[in-house]
Amino acid sequence: MITIVAIGGGNVRTQSTASIDKEIIRLTGKKKPKLLFIPTASSDDAGYWRHIEKYFGGHWGCDTDVLYLIKENPSPEEIKQKIGWADIVYVGGGNTLKMMRLWRRLGVDHLLEAAGRRGAILCGVSAGSICWFEFGHSDSMSSYNPDNWQYIKVRGLGLIKGIHCPHYDSATLDVPRKKHFQLMIQKMGGRGIAIDDNCALIFSDGAVRVLASQPGARAYLVYKENGKTIETEIKPQGQSLQAKMLYGTN
Repeated sequence: MITIVAIGGGNVRTQSTASIDKEIIRLTGKKKPKLLFIPTASSDDAGYWRHIEKYFGGHWGCDTDVLYLIKENPSPEEIKQKIGWADIVYVGGGNTLKMMRLWRRLGVDHLLEAAGRRGAILCGVSAGSICWFEFGHSDSMSSYNPDNWQYIKVRGLGLIKGIHCPHYDSATLDVPRKKHFQLMIQKMGGRGIAIDDNCALIFSDGAVRVLASQPGARAYLVYKENGKTIETEIKPQGQSLQAKMLYGTN
C-alpha cells in the first residue's frame, strides 16, 4: 500500500506544518530518513531548496537532497538513482501543469509510483499535493498570464481517486477558491477532495486520516448529489475513510 501525505498548504519558513512534517518522518520508521526534495513546480527555485534543506535537514535531522529537472539536465540514470535513494519524496508547490508535463516527458511519474510501492513516503504541499491525485484544481495559468487567468483542472498521477483542491480556505481572484472548486464539481461531477492550508490527508494502512497543524484547518469531500453540491468534512482521528473509496491504483 502506498503511503501519501497530501498537504493543502503551508509555509516552511514559519514551520506552520511542523506536526504534519513530524508525522511524515515518523511514518518512515527511521531515525534519520533520506528526504528528496523535487522543486519542479517552482522552476527549481534554489531559495526554496535552501529553506527545505535547513528545515528538514537542520531542524528534523534528515539526510536531504534535491532533484533539479529544469536548472540541470540529469540523465535518466541519475533521476532514477535519486528517487530510488529516498525514504521521503517531498514535492514543492508552484505550477502543477508545468511540473506534470515535464515529469511525464522524463518518466518521473512512473519512478515516483515505483518509489511509493517500495515504501517511500510520497508527500508535498500545494502542487506537491495535487500531483498524487487523478486531477487537481490548479492556479497554474497565473504563471503564464498573471493579470487574466482562471483556475483549471490538471491531470495528476492518479494514485488517489478524485479531484483535489489545496488551499481550500484561501481567497484568490474575485471568486474564492472554495467557491470555484464547488462550481467545478457542480459542472464536471466526480469526487472532490479539498484540504485547507496547514492540514493534511494521510493515506496509509488502508485508511485515510486527517492531521491539522493549525487550529481550524480541515479537509472535506465535495461531490454532486441530486443536482446540488455537497461539502462534508472528513473527521480527524477515529473516523477513517476506507481506502477503496479514494485510492486509485492501490
